[in-house]
Amino acid sequence: MDLEKYMLPCLSKTLFGMECLGCGFQRGFLLFLRGDFGGAFKMYPAIFTTLLFLGILGFNFIDKNRNYKKLIIGSAILNGVFMIVGYYFKHY
Repeated sequence: MDLEKYMLPCLSKTLFGMECLGCGFQRGFLLFLRGDFGGAFKMYPAIFTTLLFLGILGFNFIDKNRNYKKLIIGSAILNGVFMIVGYYFKHY
């Protein structure tokens, strides 16, 4: 199945002509699913921290007995740093 034809276009790139901090996530995730972890990182450097963040968020919704607040905040900050640094190196 060719998933690339079902990818959503970036609204920021379409309207303003410049990429957002999330540009490349879909293509990076597709490379991750295909097992090309290095290619996924090159496409979107925050792919692994984003997946970690989404995984912790998922555990928060599934397991109501534990408090995931500190983990969610920590992984969100780490993900934000990776997104900003990856965006900087991609464009400069």
